[in-house]
Amino acid sequence: MFGMGMTLTGSDFKRVLVKPFEVAVGLFAQYGIMPLAGYFLAKIFGLTPLLAAGVVLVGSCPGGTASNVITYLAKGDLALSVTMTSVSTILSPLFTPLLTFFYAGQWIDVPILKLFISTVQIILLPIALGLGIRGLFKEKLNTAIEFLPMLSTLAIIFIVGVIVAANSEGIAKVGPRTGLVVIIHNIIGLTLGYLLARLVGMNVYKARAVSIEVGMQNSGLGVALARAHFGALAALPAAMFSVWHNILGSLLAWWWRRSDETI
Repeated sequence: MFGMGMTLTGSDFKRVLVKPFEVAVGLFAQYGIMPLAGYFLAKIFGLTPLLAAGVVLVGSCPGGTASNVITYLAKGDLALSVTMTSVSTILSPLFTPLLTFFYAGQWIDVPILKLFISTVQIILLPIALGLGIRGLFKEKLNTAIEFLPMLSTLAIIFIVGVIVAANSEGIAKVGPRTGLVVIIHNIIGLTLGYLLARLVGMNVYKARAVSIEVGMQNSGLGVALARAHFGALAALPAAMFSVWHNILGSLLAWWWRRSDETI
């Protein structure tokens, strides 16, 4: 999140004023489709309370920064993707705790205030610090900024590795079913995000951006919140999501890029 803050500029938020409808549709898809899909999948597959809460939580997270890279590779609307990521991330301290409480509250006790505080600490404070550092040093940081996405990716890989290692026995017992839920959850986000964007009149490139943004969650945030407030087992869906959405997102980007080249 600190790295994201250092890469943001005013133009990333300008689109909210220039194209408010597109951003609003993307946010509706982001916080409308994924939490609801996670809730129904958890019910249908009969997941245990902690795993069900983990699925809902990762569905209630904002878009992940990796979605911007995948959108670029897919020849989607990169500006829309970056704006959606930025806005959904800034709004996550409000929506992530509320949606988790609304959908997962029937299974476990959801400490909504603590979730809010943690999300602010994990999201807003590092982003604000990154924006401040960027504002102070400006062009002097351009070289360092190029390496920030790689460092963020390595950090997420480390977090996921720790969670998976800590739950190796649990994965052996519940992994296949939870993994299937994660795969379906991701596919639902990618598919419905694209269809909704097309339904409201967006072109295919904007629809690709919305699809990827909705389907690729900030699973690192999901892992951190679940681990802190629900336990290591609840972090398992987000950890699996972190691995899977990059695989399917990359394949989808390859397919869309290839389809453009063959037209």
